[in-house]
Amino acid sequence: MSAREAALLTLAAMERQKAWSNGHLKKVMQEQKLDRRDAALATRLCFGVLQNRMLLDYYLQQYATMKLAKMESKVRSALRLGLYQMLFLTKIPVNAAVSESVELTKKHCKNPRAGGMVNGILRNLARHLDDLPTLDRKDPVEYLSLLYSHPRWLVETFSARLPEEEVEQLLRWDNSEPPVTVQVNTCRYTEEEVVASLEEEGVTVTRHPWLPGCLLLSGTGDLAARTAYQKGMLYAQDPAARLSVLAAGLRPGDRVLDACAAPGGKSFAAAMVMEGQGEILSCDLHAHKKGLIEAGAARLDLPLISAHVMDGKKFRSSWEEGFDAVIADVPCSGLGVMRKKPEIRYKEPGELAGLPVVQGEILANVSRYVKPGGVLLYSTCTLRREENEAVVADFLKEHPDFALEGFALPGPMGEVPEGEATLWPQRLDTDGFYLARLRRQGAKEETGL
Repeated sequence: MSAREAALLTLAAMERQKAWSNGHLKKVMQEQKLDRRDAALATRLCFGVLQNRMLLDYYLQQYATMKLAKMESKVRSALRLGLYQMLFLTKIPVNAAVSESVELTKKHCKNPRAGGMVNGILRNLARHLDDLPTLDRKDPVEYLSLLYSHPRWLVETFSARLPEEEVEQLLRWDNSEPPVTVQVNTCRYTEEEVVASLEEEGVTVTRHPWLPGCLLLSGTGDLAARTAYQKGMLYAQDPAARLSVLAAGLRPGDRVLDACAAPGGKSFAAAMVMEGQGEILSCDLHAHKKGLIEAGAARLDLPLISAHVMDGKKFRSSWEEGFDAVIADVPCSGLGVMRKKPEIRYKEPGELAGLPVVQGEILANVSRYVKPGGVLLYSTCTLRREENEAVVADFLKEHPDFALEGFALPGPMGEVPEGEATLWPQRLDTDGFYLARLRRQGAKEETGL
């Protein structure tokens, strides 16, 4: 199977089955045993089409007599793949982009005339690449929406919170190619040992500019096949997720509850901060995800982590006031991670309406597990005020025994005296996150400020 075919089948599955891009693509690549080069191209094609789908469809519709919405799903995907290569992957010859899309259409699409239609549309576009229709700038929001393939409601959401120039920076960041980011298992290895192992296998390693123990990788291929991964020397995690754990101010010997943990990254980060000393209960609602956490903890050799199945909205009396710190990284809309999951942008706003209620219920319940004087860390990977500041404000109104408490982070964020912060991707070059550190009334702890 070629890289283009893997991308086509993934894009079609996403439309048909609402599959996640990274999960389905990884499955296809592993089943077909794509080599490192083809896997990289398949990933770029799949993500690139998703990141630019609205723009691609705008141009395609100018040269198609049939409405794109009426076409077979795989025909649309073949057209998008062809045009994406012509517009964004200029090292690929235009003729190759067209002919491969035509062949994929003939192989996978039901209509025997679909191949001819794809050929005609893409050939016509190829002749006009230098004089494609100009996007209308009269409506700045609509212009940015189309140019960066973010639905209008998203551009309006970001515009309400950011200066105009930063809105475009954020949209552009969402459409960029993310690096592979890993954290060193400092409980077992030094950063130098991990770098040496990766470089020995041809991986290009760059140390993160301001987050110790964080490495940026390129040329990894399948990370799980690297010796450093198999030996438990590292785990994949974005700097923003690591910062959310650092904000909790954990210490060696603490008893910690990670309430919404799967696949376990924040529990692993907590173990590093705690230097492998103490106890971490790593919980998730879904039983099958318990195994993911256990496998990760075993690979990293972190016996202080135990995995549990738990509904974050249901109270467990045996855990009441039993933890020095509770981490509540709640389910959210994910608008801060669209660079890695570009399909998130195409959700309808109505799909997100109920999230703040769920988040508030989880936060209120797990707060009961915090000891007097202990810390409750609330975090999301979204950038909506409704899921972030508003949830925390509502919680504090109902829970006067908790208060926001300042903290300090490495790098550009520095001191956060307000006790809550949004990690904006275009400013930090990390995922987008929101963090709030809440202290329960009781014996005062050092804040680190």
